[in-house]
Amino acid sequence: MAKYKRILLKLSGESLAAGNGTGIDTNRLNEYAQQIKEIHDLGVEIAIVIGGGNIFRGLAGAGKGFDRVKGDQMGMCATVINSLALSSALDACGVSNQVLTAIRMEPIGEFYTKWKAIAALREGRVVICAAGTGSPYFTTDTGSSLRGVEVEADVMLKGTRVDGVYTADPEKDPKAEKFSEISYDEVLRRNLRVMDTSAIAMCRENGLPIYVFNMDVVGNLKRVIEGEDIGTLVHP
Repeated sequence: MAKYKRILLKLSGESLAAGNGTGIDTNRLNEYAQQIKEIHDLGVEIAIVIGGGNIFRGLAGAGKGFDRVKGDQMGMCATVINSLALSSALDACGVSNQVLTAIRMEPIGEFYTKWKAIAALREGRVVICAAGTGSPYFTTDTGSSLRGVEVEADVMLKGTRVDGVYTADPEKDPKAEKFSEISYDEVLRRNLRVMDTSAIAMCRENGLPIYVFNMDVVGNLKRVIEGEDIGTLVHP
């Protein structure tokens, strides 16, 4: 039994590189597609936002002399590349899907609207929302919060390479303690790097819970959907 009917799945672009730093690791890509297929087969309606940090990160580019707006636009294009890769992998799994872009770029993808996305979800297609919000100065974290609220998702599932939210970075601090659940306000007060501040604030203001879990462990996405407690719930 699925705990959630409709989800927004936020995936990290860096995770697609699978430790290689940059690029797309086809094994990781196919693992993600298979995990998505598992929950799609359960009847879950799935919208996805994937970052582009494995290809280009606008803010990092600005630090190296790129114009910030153009850098962010390059980052948006990076998310489109990852979205097309995931779409192709889902096609290979037999999962019907549709890429919707926040910037017009037909025939690469159709232009995103809330109503087009919801119609596709109701028809059983996985919706991949690419190009962030379509505007500079916003991260894909904020883009995923926006899309999650717009498509009226029950929860945002943030797939990362760690198994939840900790008091500190568990990869740097062996004494870091994991939260099983935590409030939005506590995340902001402690300045925990779950998502950027605007993304957390948007989820808080619109009542969209966030569940943080390790997507890189095969089978974890289905475990979350079935209600297994393997991550951290961020909620009011």
